[in-house]
Amino acid sequence: MASHDRLLPVLDAVLDRSLVGYTRLGPALRRRWWPADPEPGSLAGQRVVVTGATSGLGEAMVTSFASLGATVHVLGRNPEKIARVLADVRAAMPTAELVEEVCDVGDLDAVRAWCDDLAARLDASGDGLRGLVHNAGVMLDERTESPQGHEMTLAVHVLGPHLMTERLLPQLGRAGGSVVWMSSGGMYSAGLRTTPETIEYRDGGPAGYRGIRAYARTKRMQVELADAWNDRLRGGEVRVESCHPGWAATPGVTDSLPGFDKVMGPLLRDAEGGADTAVWLVAARPDSDGTHHFWHDRAPRPTTFLVQRPTDPDQRRDFVDYVAGATGTVWPA
Repeated sequence: MASHDRLLPVLDAVLDRSLVGYTRLGPALRRRWWPADPEPGSLAGQRVVVTGATSGLGEAMVTSFASLGATVHVLGRNPEKIARVLADVRAAMPTAELVEEVCDVGDLDAVRAWCDDLAARLDASGDGLRGLVHNAGVMLDERTESPQGHEMTLAVHVLGPHLMTERLLPQLGRAGGSVVWMSSGGMYSAGLRTTPETIEYRDGGPAGYRGIRAYARTKRMQVELADAWNDRLRGGEVRVESCHPGWAATPGVTDSLPGFDKVMGPLLRDAEGGADTAVWLVAARPDSDGTHHFWHDRAPRPTTFLVQRPTDPDQRRDFVDYVAGATGTVWPA
């Protein structure tokens, strides 16, 4: 038995490094040894916000959180899509507590207004916020700017979520909440950008912009920002994590990477499998090894491969300072 226990971490690492663990085979095998599922009703009386909640991973999270008893704030840009998700979830779970939330995460003014409104509602009821899952995502064919003039992928994946986290900290603290950034395994292919020119993906000019590269860059930024947030809040009531879903069959993958979807389709995990770790992080609030907070299939994962250098602390501070300045927030010295 002891020998078996020693082999499990080796097998888990092989799955992770070979990328086999990213497919549907990952959870199929890892369920044999990963931590227990959250208890039924474990989130009863708790509130969770899911952004990008109208399809794919986000919709799967709404269903999973609701099944654990949470009141789920279903956030998206399109009221009609939100209404459809609410109807579908309620058809399966008539007692589900769902709240419609409309906000464009890439528009910082809209984020401020929505956060102020939600905070006022929670403060009036005395409720806290148990979970805030930053799942909204975009992958664009050409460089596009947000209403505030920021590269759109950066605005949706990094700036909007950072501002949302900052403005909802009191409500998260009240409930001992967890913030989770849904990153991507693609972040391994990108180093952290630290100058305004590269953070905003202006390097290379319009012809040099690649949507898939912008996606990978900002997914790396999410992981680094989550670590910076956890360093800032360490020892407090609020935890900040990031995770990646593996390779999941979602509308985003089909629309943005049709070739990948066609080739890997039979091996892609379903949306529920991709959403599992984010839900588990909020419901279970696991302890990590304290060095970083990047997860996949309910286990902490390294943020760099062996051939990659760890992020320089001064460079990460330059990046965080840019994010703070762009969002009009203050990052402690």
